[in-house]
Amino acid sequence: MALLAGSHPILDCTAAADYERDLLGGDETREWQAMRAAGRAIARGILDDLKIGSASSNGSCRLLVLVGKGHNGGDALLAAAELLTANPAWKIEVGFGFGQNSLRPLALAAWRELQARGGSARVQAVRLAQVEGAYHVVIDGVFGFQFRPPLPSAVAAWFKRVKEATVGLRVAVDLPSGRQETGGFQADVTYATGIMKSPLLEFPAAGRLRYLDLGFWAPAAEGDSRVLTESVLDPLRALRPFCSDKRTNGHLAVVGGSRTFPGAVAMSVAAALQSGVGLVSALVPESLAAAYAARWPEAMWVGCPETPDGSIAMESGLLLQTVKARATAWLIGPGLGRESETMAWVTDMVNTCRVPLVLDADALQPELVSRGRAPRILTPHQGEFERIVPGATAGSWPAQAVTVLKGPITRIHDAGTIYHSVFGGPMLARGGSGDLLAGLIGGRLAANPENLAQAAAQGVVWHGLAADRVARRWGEVAVRTTALLDELNGVLRDE
Repeated sequence: MALLAGSHPILDCTAAADYERDLLGGDETREWQAMRAAGRAIARGILDDLKIGSASSNGSCRLLVLVGKGHNGGDALLAAAELLTANPAWKIEVGFGFGQNSLRPLALAAWRELQARGGSARVQAVRLAQVEGAYHVVIDGVFGFQFRPPLPSAVAAWFKRVKEATVGLRVAVDLPSGRQETGGFQADVTYATGIMKSPLLEFPAAGRLRYLDLGFWAPAAEGDSRVLTESVLDPLRALRPFCSDKRTNGHLAVVGGSRTFPGAVAMSVAAALQSGVGLVSALVPESLAAAYAARWPEAMWVGCPETPDGSIAMESGLLLQTVKARATAWLIGPGLGRESETMAWVTDMVNTCRVPLVLDADALQPELVSRGRAPRILTPHQGEFERIVPGATAGSWPAQAVTVLKGPITRIHDAGTIYHSVFGGPMLARGGSGDLLAGLIGGRLAANPENLAQAAAQGVVWHGLAADRVARRWGEVAVRTTALLDELNGVLRDE
């Protein structure tokens, strides 16, 4: 099975150390270039992530950099230098966990470069007792991924002082120093530089994860645990074939909606209409169709007979056959409800369908997800996952399906390979988020029904990057889920 383009291996700390050693060969020139690239990427990430909260990178910002002995501290110092170049009004304080004399050659070079860029007016070394008041940003560059417990008491004292301070954004380079040790650094954001390390996937202390691709990986790099990058969307940034029409770009059919849950299917269709698919048909209860058609006229709305409680009734079979002959993929479940008549109708449909399916929300039932022979994508959150895989243990996944397990880190399982998306984060923890995701995945699947894993990955990454843009533009609180739709275009067009 081919691995997805735009994904990189995730390594444990020992394997990551071996890989970097082989890649850089102990050559200080190459190591310095990698540190510079890391510093630039971390600085860009900090400037972006400051936009999420109330902190601003404009004006006089106060930054504390905590430095260890080696490359991790060097990365942090070079990031501070880049921030100072972007805004000379920043004031940089540097705390040395083991003293300045402990710095290794490249970390010392990074410290000298920071001093040269800022001078004594903007950059100063500080003692533990001087760490007080408020900071816009604190960067943890004390230990990298080669940390071995226990945490030194002197370093723990720095972290305790930082924990007591008022800080807008706490940043860890590569891994939070101390990891899960008592007294370790508690990050709001961790920037994984060059290689995503597997412990990050299980560390609450890491906060939001950002993977910074430094060009370490060849396109064909292998590994069955992988992190997705923005480049999975590159095919969507290319010109469409000149001789294409709406039919060549796929036809997604959506089944969902009920009087009880009328909004979910509308959000799925709205997202599908922006997914690049050529045609969208939507089978919904007839009482909803007219209003939806007025709001989203690009879709073909098919009003279906209803049960007394307002869900799709069994009499919808003839309408289903009409759409079935044209669809290249189906999305079933958003707002569908669980009436027995509706579920019996959907079960018959899944049993006889021959084109790929996305099963979402109410269609994620244990008696339904394995029926029929059509290839399928399942999109459960954790509760739905436990429903369709009763008694699931670590490593248990539904058989013969691509599964998108939604969460703070979304995992896509495809035939033994797990792709991790770190985009979006807590911005997505609100009602309707999954409905938009289902529409994007369904649209990408209809456009390219031969590659289920790619459709899932493109939907997940696109959805997550749009959420990141919303958070950086408007924050994570006073926003509506559908604000993501306004950012989908920018994800593809902004460099």
